[in-house]
Amino acid sequence: MKITVIANHFVCLFDRILINSYAFKDTSMENRNLIRLYFHFGLNYEEIIERMFMEHDVLLSVRTLKRRLKEMSLFRRKYHSDILDVAMFIEDQINASGQLHGYRWMHMRCKQNGLNVDKETVRIILGVLDPDGVALRRRKRLQRRRYLVPGSNFMWHIDSYDKLKPYGICINGCIDGFSRRVIWLEANSTSSDPKVIAGYYIQAVRNYMGCPKFIRTDFGTENSVVGSMQQFLSKENSSFIRGTSQHNQRIESWWSILRKHCAQFWMNVFKQLKNDGRFDGGHIDKSLIQFCFMKLIQKELDIIVNEWNAHRIAKSRNCHGPFGRPEMMYTMPHLYGGEEFIVGVEADEIDVCGTECTFKCRIPCDKDVFDLSSILIEERQLTIPTSCDEGLQLYNSLRNILLEIV
Repeated sequence: MKITVIANHFVCLFDRILINSYAFKDTSMENRNLIRLYFHFGLNYEEIIERMFMEHDVLLSVRTLKRRLKEMSLFRRKYHSDILDVAMFIEDQINASGQLHGYRWMHMRCKQNGLNVDKETVRIILGVLDPDGVALRRRKRLQRRRYLVPGSNFMWHIDSYDKLKPYGICINGCIDGFSRRVIWLEANSTSSDPKVIAGYYIQAVRNYMGCPKFIRTDFGTENSVVGSMQQFLSKENSSFIRGTSQHNQRIESWWSILRKHCAQFWMNVFKQLKNDGRFDGGHIDKSLIQFCFMKLIQKELDIIVNEWNAHRIAKSRNCHGPFGRPEMMYTMPHLYGGEEFIVGVEADEIDVCGTECTFKCRIPCDKDVFDLSSILIEERQLTIPTSCDEGLQLYNSLRNILLEIV
């Protein structure tokens, strides 16, 4: 009898250990995926450990982290990617808006695309493949004004970027004043409709389940609905601040980053269309630009945002801190001498505000032009563009057809 009881006890104990071991494996696999994600994001050992603990309640030692990385064959200083693969990737980037990047930014892009390579190798490859671009970047230096806020979500800065607006591409962005993390960066057919800008704001508030303590914008009428919603959600009339562009310097200064790494390329592309007589600024041409290039530009904007939020802002003698990665400074401001200032909001309050917004839809241009262009693509077996060159081919084909019809 006793032997039977003992045997049953050990069977139950074995089953419990087996179940726990499976749960541990599942959890371990999830942790490994998170570690792999943060590794490719560009975080160092200390930042990965802090992020795993603060965001996922997983406590790792440096030794354990190194062991996990070794088991997944993730290294920074050995087993580098084939230099030919790196050179081909960089060459592809140079043929697009990547031609505007310096070697540090290009190194970040290589890492986030799974290439294990050091900065010096990227610098040398860029010097060989794009010597003129390297020389041009060396001659430019950006002087920044001093700016300081006490923590993340203390102030969001909202503004529109109009350099591509003459071609029908309207960009609107928002950046956190403390961390310099980009909250949103959207390309659309308009940046003048207050309800569209409010849609970006409410989507961000929904994602974070909270609003910032303050919002700063310029005097543009497109920010009026955002202002009313910010005052409603924060319960403070003083939480919406308007001023001149000089006082909205966080986002204003970031536009130079956007132009340097993305917008200048598209400005050159569209300007060449205009110089060649293939763009007259009319409704059809603008709609075709939006139809052929809007998704490509939005994809690039998303890449730029991810790379910017993951890159490290280095210390500077001419600027006050904090310094570090925007993503880390935003999610863990206490590690950088700041605090978290997000104002919690209720889901029903967000829903009420959402009824007054116009959210981004899948149709990037005039609906009639969109429908007609979609029909022509199917009838003529034209290619949906995945690159700038394919976008130009589609634009020229559709333009010629539509001009004949009109």
